[in-house]
Amino acid sequence: MCKPILLCVLVLGMAACQSGRGPLYSGPIIDPQGVDMGRYQADLSECQAIADQVPVGERVVAGAAVGAAVGGAIGGIMGNSRTATRSAGAGAVGGGLQGASSGMRERDRVIHNCLRGRGYSVLN
Repeated sequence: MCKPILLCVLVLGMAACQSGRGPLYSGPIIDPQGVDMGRYQADLSECQAIADQVPVGERVVAGAAVGAAVGGAIGGIMGNSRTATRSAGAGAVGGGLQGASSGMRERDRVIHNCLRGRGYSVLN
């Protein structure tokens, strides 16, 4: 039972620790009117470094742990140990994904607030 859950937590944790968001995420959208794009890139990098302090990996692990516990309990009530094991694994994956999503939203919020604090008009 522990090996599949541990593997899910490990994979989700590594995915959450990536600084990029994949090909569909383009970052904050700003109004470029009157903006020195060279300065903006430097400010964006600094804001991203600040946002790296958001504990996304910890949120993944915590979400996976809670999801595994809840899934295992529900599976144990509804079936046998095999059902409980499967439910715990599914709960760990779901909880880990929710933790990752929450952490990444917080990270985006930090970047946007940082850029606004530096005078940029952030549109998204």
